[in-house]
Amino acid sequence: MFPELRKIVTFDEDIHREGERAADPVLRMIGVAAVLRNPWHGLGYVEDLAPEIKRLAPPLGKVLTDRLIALAGSGDAIEAYGKACIAGTDCELEHASALIHTLQFGNFYREAVGAKSYLGFTNTRGPANTQIQVPLMDKHDTGRRSHYLTVQFSIYDAPAHDEVVVALGAATGGRPHHRIGDRYSDLAALGRDVQNPAGVD
Repeated sequence: MFPELRKIVTFDEDIHREGERAADPVLRMIGVAAVLRNPWHGLGYVEDLAPEIKRLAPPLGKVLTDRLIALAGSGDAIEAYGKACIAGTDCELEHASALIHTLQFGNFYREAVGAKSYLGFTNTRGPANTQIQVPLMDKHDTGRRSHYLTVQFSIYDAPAHDEVVVALGAATGGRPHHRIGDRYSDLAALGRDVQNPAGVD
């Protein structure tokens, strides 16, 4: 492991009912977060973040992915995925973002679940108990609206002012009783292209 790591927190919920109807199958939403001391804290403005990214992003990606896959049972069980980071109040937002916006972090998760799409994300700053919001999307199809979900949880004592929280989230399916279609039906109705949905010239 690495000395900056203070703890790992997991979140796990099973949704049995939604909109006064039974969820069939039950939707499972899970998250894993690492709380670690910001390696750049107290150093002032650091121009080159790459050395610490290369040192910390791979083990972070591996430990969080391994824990999440263990919770889910397998990579195949995960249909929707995402990532998030929170910088402590005395940290640059760039510091937290640096640890997740690199393939050296995300590819551990992507490969473990056999995903094709990019990882949705949030970057924010806040004190301890700030809610972690991990936006999810289908791991193969970014236009599949049924899998637009958010894993939400908080850690009572993190991040401290000099810490960052790095998180991964997952769901075993889409929203129960989803019925708003996908992006492609809208694009077809509007006569627009997936690469330019607003039709900007």
